[in-house]
Amino acid sequence: MKILKYLFLLLLLSLVALTVFVATQKGIFSVERSKVINSSRTTVYNYVNDFRNYEDFESWSVEDPTMRMTFPNKTSGNGASFYWEGVDGKGNAITLKTKEGESILQKMNFDGTEADVNWTFKDTLAGKTKVTWKAKGTMSFLFKIYTALNGGSDNIIGTIYEKSLANIDKNLDYETKTYAIKVNGVVKKIETPYIKQTFTSEIQKINKNARIVIPKLIQFSETNGLSTNGKPFIIYHTYDVVNGLAKISICLPINKEITTSAGSDITAGKLNGFEAVKTTLKGDYTHTSEAIAKTTAYINNEKIVPDLSWSHLEILTISKLDTKSPSKLMTEIYFPTKPKVIPVAKVPVYQPQTETETPTTQTPTHPAKPAVPAPDPKPTEEEQSEF
Repeated sequence: MKILKYLFLLLLLSLVALTVFVATQKGIFSVERSKVINSSRTTVYNYVNDFRNYEDFESWSVEDPTMRMTFPNKTSGNGASFYWEGVDGKGNAITLKTKEGESILQKMNFDGTEADVNWTFKDTLAGKTKVTWKAKGTMSFLFKIYTALNGGSDNIIGTIYEKSLANIDKNLDYETKTYAIKVNGVVKKIETPYIKQTFTSEIQKINKNARIVIPKLIQFSETNGLSTNGKPFIIYHTYDVVNGLAKISICLPINKEITTSAGSDITAGKLNGFEAVKTTLKGDYTHTSEAIAKTTAYINNEKIVPDLSWSHLEILTISKLDTKSPSKLMTEIYFPTKPKVIPVAKVPVYQPQTETETPTTQTPTHPAKPAVPAPDPKPTEEEQSEF
């Protein structure tokens, strides 16, 4: 019994000593990990900038099937946030500041442990991206005990970061490389009314702007009792790849033509019917330039005359508002063309016979045959009509 008492006393003294040691520590930590990701900087930045993707790459989420993540309406950009709760505790994170394609600054709280989190993204050779993930903060008392028993904060948090960065690389490598492009050929688009916002944008920021504008258009339509009539689309009035700029209208199709009040940043319009070469892109938006190149090649090979009064149109059939997986995105691209002129075949017209006489014989007069009108051209095969 004395031995057990001594062991218990020794254990109690050890626990007290550990508690005193932990309590006297400042609990300040700083952890940093980097990895080269096999994807473009824009793709990696957009992926990390959206909190909805964290449940797919953060290692503690992947390894804890019981974890529940809650997402508000805004999950990317300044002011974005999310919350989580699992067997190891609960926490939240908020994005404080972003620099497009370069850095993300966040604030995180996990059961009393607070940290300033900073992501940086830099181009490397062969189109890859070096991602640096750094956290600096103050540990809660319980987390200080946990780290003291498990090799320190750098070991614990650093291991989480290493696994998470590996997951980002793996996920994006599949998501960005899984895509398909199909040139569907010439189709006919029917007219449709819409509401829109028109402005000039950097080409690389168009899809980001669309994610901001489309919810506003949807809210406008709901507030004013309008029914939508299809998927959102973007009209490219100009497309300047040299300067990286495009004048665009981000549109939401509606069931009837309307007028909006003066001074409103949302206006109305109508897309007239037109013929176009249609191309379907299934996959990440980074493949849009390849889809455009294949469409242009098709137009040239088929000797189709493009309508150069405007650039093209994109229908966001499945957008980032519908799915968080880049491989599941679907975009329909339409390049306007001038309709082919079908020549009308010439049909000979019969002339009436004229009456003739001889000095000795009278030839009876025959009524003139009426001219046969030229037959109508045969109708062309009906082209596909869709919107």
